[in-house]
Amino acid sequence: MSSLDRIRALITPLRTAMANFDCVSVQSALGEVMTEDAIVHLCHPFGDLSGPQALYDAAYVPLFDALSDLERRDWIVSAGTDRDGNDWIGCAGHYVGTFTRRFLDIPPTGHFAHMRFHEFYRVADSRIVEMQAIWDIPELMMQAGAWPMVPSLGREIYIPGPASQDGLSFETRTANQSAHSLKTVIRMLTDLSRHPAEGGPEIMQAEKYWDPRVNWYGPAGIGTARGLAGFRHWHQIPFLSALPDRRGGTTGTLNCHFYGDGAYVVATGWPNMQMTVTGDGWLGIAPSGQEITMRSLDFWRVEGEFIRENWVLVDLLDVYAQIGVDVFARLREFNKARVMGFISLPIGAK
Repeated sequence: MSSLDRIRALITPLRTAMANFDCVSVQSALGEVMTEDAIVHLCHPFGDLSGPQALYDAAYVPLFDALSDLERRDWIVSAGTDRDGNDWIGCAGHYVGTFTRRFLDIPPTGHFAHMRFHEFYRVADSRIVEMQAIWDIPELMMQAGAWPMVPSLGREIYIPGPASQDGLSFETRTANQSAHSLKTVIRMLTDLSRHPAEGGPEIMQAEKYWDPRVNWYGPAGIGTARGLAGFRHWHQIPFLSALPDRRGGTTGTLNCHFYGDGAYVVATGWPNMQMTVTGDGWLGIAPSGQEITMRSLDFWRVEGEFIRENWVLVDLLDVYAQIGVDVFARLREFNKARVMGFISLPIGAK
């Protein structure tokens, strides 16, 4: 077994326990794979926690209470070493279940619910010592008809796994392929950062890196875009217009952790981008001139010479919080007349 196979295997007990979620097995698995003082960075409103028990109590208990038949479904699992010598595991997938009780004041629906996750785990001495994770909570708000912010420009869909169907297959991933994929993404990000200081959109050389039929899977609140034209119109142009001085990834002072694993490239950082809200504003956020940071946890799939798929999760709730907008307070105001009780769906009911 290679070193990367051993790293990927560390998360297997947790993924197995969460596939058919129950309290005892999940708590046991968390204790097995994480150190007692592991640093846990979760998206807003959970914040920073310490250790597996705090993670379970603060995040998984309320989620399991709301989706009592909770399942974790991974469709990408990756591993690699960043430029600082840190070993990482990166996972993407969905938490799914029947939404029968409220979660973070989001009203239950009684229907199938899905919430995408991007989770990264830093490993040392065969244990997880740090976790960075974004759960797409706005996605759950939208399914409940309770999203209190602006509509998405992109399309809101149930995000698919890789078209190549190899997100959980590791046998064919090679070091050469990993290096090629990583180089492609780093070069793309480097040229991206040249705009607008060094020139117009042409300076980014987008056609050099992105497949014309790329699928860009953005977070709920931004949405998914099809093709390079769709990516530019439904995300990139509004983003760059509102945040032209963005620094991150390959520029700026914040640390972003990259590695390649076969066709996949990942990036994580807490935070890993910084920018000033200007122009016409972004996502309904007024152009206040305020500097903000951003947590963006990303997966790219490189096919040949081009990026064919890109999964992006941004902690949008944290962005709103930084500029003084409490999304959950707005959600409660918009939905205070809705019934929040338990939805019972007995089998065989007439």
